[in-house]
Amino acid sequence: MQLNMFKSKIHRATVTHAELHYEGSIAIDGNLLDAAGIREYEQIHAWDIDNGERFVTYALRAEEGSGIISVNGSAARSVQVGDLIIIAAFAQLSEAELEKFQPTCVYVDENNRISHTNRSIPKQMAAA
Repeated sequence: MQLNMFKSKIHRATVTHAELHYEGSIAIDGNLLDAAGIREYEQIHAWDIDNGERFVTYALRAEEGSGIISVNGSAARSVQVGDLIIIAAFAQLSEAELEKFQPTCVYVDENNRISHTNRSIPKQMAAA
């Protein structure tokens, strides 16, 4: 059996461009792609924290160190420059692969520079 599992994410990236008349995709700073293990042209999901919009597209590599997060094509209608988004990728894994697998979480600052990474998501606790 293959399971569709969360592979990696870039958490709370700031949208730097929204280009409606550009071929669809999200151009992402190459340093962020490498850190998250997301390949160019890989299918990604994007979730806008500010407005709740969700869409699926693919990753394009932007210049390393540029901080670019450019939402392009029709998805540009789903965001505003300055919005915070989560970019996530998923992978098909077998039961055996799951034994050793851990996702990669990349956290960025307001300039889309890596602040830290993590191999797990903290367990959510009940509100006090």
